[in-house]
Amino acid sequence: MPRSLRFLQGAGLVNDHIFGVQFLLVSQDAERSEAILRGWRPDYITCSCYKRKRWLGTGRRRDLFLKILEEVRKQRRFVVLGYVVIPEHFHLLMSEPQEGNPSTVMQSVKQRYAQRVIRRRRRNPAQRSLWEEGALPVWQPRFYDFNVYTEHKRVEKLRYMHRNPVKRGLVQEPEQWRWSSFRYYKYGEAGLVRVNDCDIMTMSVRKPAP
Repeated sequence: MPRSLRFLQGAGLVNDHIFGVQFLLVSQDAERSEAILRGWRPDYITCSCYKRKRWLGTGRRRDLFLKILEEVRKQRRFVVLGYVVIPEHFHLLMSEPQEGNPSTVMQSVKQRYAQRVIRRRRRNPAQRSLWEEGALPVWQPRFYDFNVYTEHKRVEKLRYMHRNPVKRGLVQEPEQWRWSSFRYYKYGEAGLVRVNDCDIMTMSVRKPAP
């Protein structure tokens, strides 16, 4: 059995009876991603909203967050291996970016989201009084970063992410939660964030000696 198939099955993403074109494409993407990222250690990131407030509490806000994540992914050039966004925090499994590092990626994502969501709230007259006393922070100042050094750990983190909405009682099945990478792995569906997109990576070419 190909490693990509074992990887997907081990992550609880693919059943033995799911085959066909869509699964083949997902399997090939995962295998290609694994080949390109071999020797790298992905980062598993957890970031929470300030005091666990539900700053990601609506579908519209989660969509906004994912659009911003995709913007930063293209600019910083890194591969997203998996993600999930729930009302008060998110998890992200990503490669090392070619521009900057995980800290600068998180800084960009968090700042852009906070600026946009606060700007939207200030436009709402019903909520304007909330800002007269000073804006509350959107995010906790720090985030948790775990270096994923084995395939077993990568599978474990993906499984945890995709089952998180079920564990929290948000849905009954992982595929019912639109704001995770589960449907990409199971159905090959493209979401707001491209998963296992290694075309974003560029080869660095050493300049010839003068």
